[in-house]
Amino acid sequence: MSGLSRTFETVRLETDADGIATITLDRPDRLNAFNRTMLDDLVAAFDATDADDAVRAVVMTGSGRAYCAGADLAAGGATFDYEQRGGWSGGDSPVCADGSVDWSNPAVRDGGGILSLRIFASRKPVIGAINGAAVGVGATMTLPMDFRLASDAARFGFVFSRRGIVPEATSTWFLPRVVGIGQALEWCYSGKVFDAAEALTGGLVRSVHAPDQLLPAARALARDMTGESAPVSVSLMRRMLWTGLGLAHPMEAHRIESRAIWSRGASADVREGVGAFLEKRAAHFPDRVSDAWPDFAGWFDEPGYR
Repeated sequence: MSGLSRTFETVRLETDADGIATITLDRPDRLNAFNRTMLDDLVAAFDATDADDAVRAVVMTGSGRAYCAGADLAAGGATFDYEQRGGWSGGDSPVCADGSVDWSNPAVRDGGGILSLRIFASRKPVIGAINGAAVGVGATMTLPMDFRLASDAARFGFVFSRRGIVPEATSTWFLPRVVGIGQALEWCYSGKVFDAAEALTGGLVRSVHAPDQLLPAARALARDMTGESAPVSVSLMRRMLWTGLGLAHPMEAHRIESRAIWSRGASADVREGVGAFLEKRAAHFPDRVSDAWPDFAGWFDEPGYR
């Protein structure tokens, strides 16, 4: 590995010479169970990959025999009692003096949702390399990724009904869009754990691989998607296509596309891309994601949590 490399408390981040960053969940003794530290580390890792223009795509995987076995249950029955445990965002309690709950208080937010929204906002494509158990938040955090590849040893489970809770991490928005409402309901109602073959049949994963071929396959896909493409175009397309899933009318897509064509049409990338095509040579796109994104601010009218 070369380039960007950083070790967090629960996560490792490495980037290879092709600009493919790998984020590895690194709590193997706890099956990479999700906790507040991992949330903070993953948000910081995605901040780092967004800020580094050498990064073309991000691959996420787990260390050891699991991808992520879900929320860390060390707190027992209080694991999901955010009022008792102080919530993921900290701050003042949302419980008012009269016993009512201020649902707009950031302390109400679930940690998986904070992570999923950060992955959704990534300026680089994200590929999940699911190497083992992906259960609960371990499964739902993969849904905002662009592609999921699985080891034939992987297991998946949207197990919330069997824990007395409900889906989180924005999965009620993503899962039906990824696999269809019928499949989403079946997996969520039953809470069953299923294998990689069923995940493939159900449309959750793109492909299934032998364990030693999983990461090479994920990195090869990342290179194929980004190696000859303009980074700014890929970054903007990612947001346009995901945002388009929630638009109410094609006119809304037309507005965003028109702004993008207007903005990018006069760019150095377009001059290079057209010139390379006419001259029958490889293109070398000069524009950088970090410089271009401020021009796109506000186009997508993203809701904030206020």
